[in-house]
Amino acid sequence: MKEPTGYEKLGYVPEIAHVLKAVPMTEQEIFLDLRLPGKTELGHAPGQFVQVSLMGIGEVPISICSSPTRGDTFQLCIREAGTVTHGLHRIARYAQLGIRGPFGKGFPLAELFGRDLVLVAGGLGIAPLRSLITYILDRREDFGRLIVIYGGKNPRTLLFKEDLADWDKRSDVELIVTVDRGDETWQGRTGVATEPLAELDLQAVNTRAVVIGPPVLYRFAAMALFEHGLTPETIFFSLERNFHCGIGKCGHCQLNDLYVCQDGPVFRLARLLDRIEAVEAWAPEEDQDR
Repeated sequence: MKEPTGYEKLGYVPEIAHVLKAVPMTEQEIFLDLRLPGKTELGHAPGQFVQVSLMGIGEVPISICSSPTRGDTFQLCIREAGTVTHGLHRIARYAQLGIRGPFGKGFPLAELFGRDLVLVAGGLGIAPLRSLITYILDRREDFGRLIVIYGGKNPRTLLFKEDLADWDKRSDVELIVTVDRGDETWQGRTGVATEPLAELDLQAVNTRAVVIGPPVLYRFAAMALFEHGLTPETIFFSLERNFHCGIGKCGHCQLNDLYVCQDGPVFRLARLLDRIEAVEAWAPEEDQDR
């Protein structure tokens, strides 16, 4: 593959990726397995995202849900939420999509090495977290205790059920799956994801936490982690903002002096404490009734 130059090097020009697999996961989400021309690896790190374009319709940012340790394809989990994602849900195998990226800063792998890890996902947050979990499992000896907490609205909305079953069978993964509301088929735990988080027995000095999900999850997960002795320096949030260009030019994702698409989406909580608008549900102690 030729060395990119000009606008290609700046990330303005999409590459054409082939859809190898398109599988509905729930009523709202579809799973895509893609490959770049010549089996070129995407070159992403866990936690990064790509801009996906559907020719003649538009472009959307999507988190990468696969690990770079798994070969020359990459995977996306796409929720139908607008015109472009509606079109992506009707993509067939062997179709072509435009891909720009990968963009952003992913999970701080160097800081996670050798640590006990608490990974918390709510809803679609399991998609980017899956990239990190898979990376850790492929290098399991480099990490300590692995606790994964995943919460969904109900059993029908749970994603990556085959992965969940595989993780649950492993003796080196502590998996807790909970739903807000069960149904007649559900035999697992019910309640919000922060409830099992509060019940953990952690060694704070050697623990790092990652939280991804809807805004309300961040605040209450942080509060539970603080109770365990973790600090804003040892907790990481992956934010979802209104990405548009992916390269820090349009300003849609600007967070005061930060561009989430370039400086994030993964941030140390300490960096967000003076940027309350980073998470809608976050509020300082003196303003909790807002």
